Amino acid sequence: MRLLSQLKLIWLLPAFFTLVLACNKQKFLEKKPSSTLLVPTTLSDFQALLDNLKVFGLVPTLGEASADNYYVSYGSWQGMTKREMNAYVWAKDIYGGEGAQQDWNTPYQQIFYANVVLDGLKGVKSITDSAAEWNALEGSALFCRAFAFYNLAQLFAPVYDSGTAKTDPGIPLRTSSSIDTLSARSTLQATYDQILSDLNQAEAFLPGGSAGRTLNRPVKACAQALLARVYLSMRNYSMAQASADKALVTYPQLMDYNDLSLTPVPISTFNPETLYQASFLGAPSLFTYFTALSALYSTTWIDTGLLRSYDTSDLRLAIFFRTRNHDTTLYLRGGYSGSLYPFGGLATDELLLISAEGAARAGDAAAAMAKVNILLGKRWKKGTFSGYPVTTAPAALDTVLLERRKELAFRGLRWTDLRRLNKEGANITLQRILVDTSNGQVNSLKFTLAPNSLNYTLPIPPDVISLNAAIQQNSRN
Repeated sequence: MRLLSQLKLIWLLPAFFTLVLACNKQKFLEKKPSSTLLVPTTLSDFQALLDNLKVFGLVPTLGEASADNYYVSYGSWQGMTKREMNAYVWAKDIYGGEGAQQDWNTPYQQIFYANVVLDGLKGVKSITDSAAEWNALEGSALFCRAFAFYNLAQLFAPVYDSGTAKTDPGIPLRTSSSIDTLSARSTLQATYDQILSDLNQAEAFLPGGSAGRTLNRPVKACAQALLARVYLSMRNYSMAQASADKALVTYPQLMDYNDLSLTPVPISTFNPETLYQASFLGAPSLFTYFTALSALYSTTWIDTGLLRSYDTSDLRLAIFFRTRNHDTTLYLRGGYSGSLYPFGGLATDELLLISAEGAARAGDAAAAMAKVNILLGKRWKKGTFSGYPVTTAPAALDTVLLERRKELAFRGLRWTDLRRLNKEGANITLQRILVDTSNGQVNSLKFTLAPNSLNYTLPIPPDVISLNAAIQQNSRN
C-alpha cells in the first residue's frame, strides 16, 4: 500500500503542486482530500488549464545539451550543474543520483493536465452553442499530450526502427488522469502509435486557419506540423513530406531576414513563421543569457564547423549568433521564442525542410531544391542568392540536411536528427575535448559518442526507477 502511494506521488505531485501554486485563484483548484483532487467542470476551466504557460510551451533540454552544435571550455564545464556536465560528455550516469529531473517530470505534468481535460470533457455535453469550443479543447489536449509523449520518446526511448519497434522499450503512456494505476513502459511501437493517434484525432478536432496571436492554442496546421516532425523521426519520409505539405497549404508564411534589425533578440514571439510557441524548459545554464548593463554573455561556444557552413551573405549568421563585448567569438543569440531562451516550438521553416527532405529521398531533386531555394531566398542578403544548382537526388539530400542543421540550430531538433541519421548509415561520431590547465600542466580529456551508441537513449531518472520497479532502466555504455 505504501508503494502504491509513492507511485501515485511520482505522477501527481509535479502536476498538482504547480497547478495549485499557479492557479489557486480558480475555484476548481481548491484542495480536496481525495484522489479526485482536480475536478474542473466547465469549458472555461479546461481552457484555463491548457493556457497555463508555466506548464505548457516548454520542451526538454538534455537532447540539445548532448548534441554537437556547441562546445565549452574546461572551466565552463566545471561550472555546470551535475546533469549538464554529465550530459555534455555522455556519461553513463547523467544525474549523479539526483531525482526530480524536469526533462522527465514536466512532460508528464503536461500529460497529466491534458488527461484532466480529456477526462473532464467526457462529462461535459457538447451542445450546438459550445461545439466549436468543445472540439478545440479536445483537439488542444490531444495535441499537447502527443507533443509531450514525443519529446519524452526522443530522450528516454531508442530511435524508432520499424523492424524492432514492437519489442524495443518505449515510454510509460499515461492516457488517464487517474493516479490509481501503476505505470509501465510500453513498447516503442505502442508509443508512436499513441502519438500518431492523438495527433490524427487532434487534427480532426482543431479549428482551421492560422495560429493568430495566441500561439499556445494550437490549430489544425499545428497537428499537421507535429505529425511531420514525428514521421521524420520515424524515418517515414513520404508521410513526413505529406504532413508538412498539408500544413504549408494553410500556413506558408516566411520572414524575410532582410527586414530584421540586429537587436539582442531580433525575432518577435509573434513572428509570422511560428505555428506553436514553445521554449526550452528552464533553459540550462549553458544556453541561458543574462542581461547586465545591456551586456549579454554566455559560456557556450558555437561549433566551428557549423559556423563555417554559413556563407558570408547568409543573414542567419548575424541573426542567430552574436559577439559579446570586444570578443570576436560568436555566441548564441535568442531565437523564435522572442526571448533569450531557445525556441522549441513549430514553425514553417522546419516544414519546408521536412518537405524538401522527403522529396530528395523520393528522388525528386527539383522539388527538394525548390523548397530550399524558397527558404534561402528569405535568408540571404537581397540580390545575393540565385539558387543552388543541384540536379541529382543525392546532392539535393546532402544540401537539405546541411541547410536543416544551419536553419534549425539550437531548436531542440539536432539530437533526434543525429539518432535517425545514424540509423540511416550517416556514421556521425561526436567528440568532446576538454583541456585542463589548472595545475600548470596540459591535460586533455577526450570523450566520444559512437554512431548508434546506447548512450543516444538517456537514462530514466533514478527516483522514477526506485519508486516503480515495473519501469525498466535504459542500458548505457
